[in-house]
Amino acid sequence: MTKADPINCIRAEADQAQIERGRFELEKLQPQVNQLASVLALAGNEVRLKMLYLLFLERELCPCDLADILQMSVPAVSQHLRKMRDGRIIISRKEGKTIFYSLENEALKELKPMLVNLRVPSLKEATL
Repeated sequence: MTKADPINCIRAEADQAQIERGRFELEKLQPQVNQLASVLALAGNEVRLKMLYLLFLERELCPCDLADILQMSVPAVSQHLRKMRDGRIIISRKEGKTIFYSLENEALKELKPMLVNLRVPSLKEATL
């Protein structure tokens, strides 16, 4: 098949019950699909994914800590944090003049399975 070839379905007959079931399930899940798509769109950037992983590990970090770890400027880090805060996947709290960021609970539930898999196995785990 070449790129110019259209994708054709060769089924003899459609399974209407299957089609209706699929449509019904997707309709029920639309709010969750929208939320997860939004989280994944924000986490799909390499720098933001690293930030999310660091927030997952440390629970809470300030922009200066993230800038030092990622070897980036504080303004660059702050731009990414703003996007994630606007997207409601991180939250902030102020302590004096310092702002600390952490993962929002709902976003953590969605991201945790992926963030756990980013973890580097320990030497003991690697030999099992």
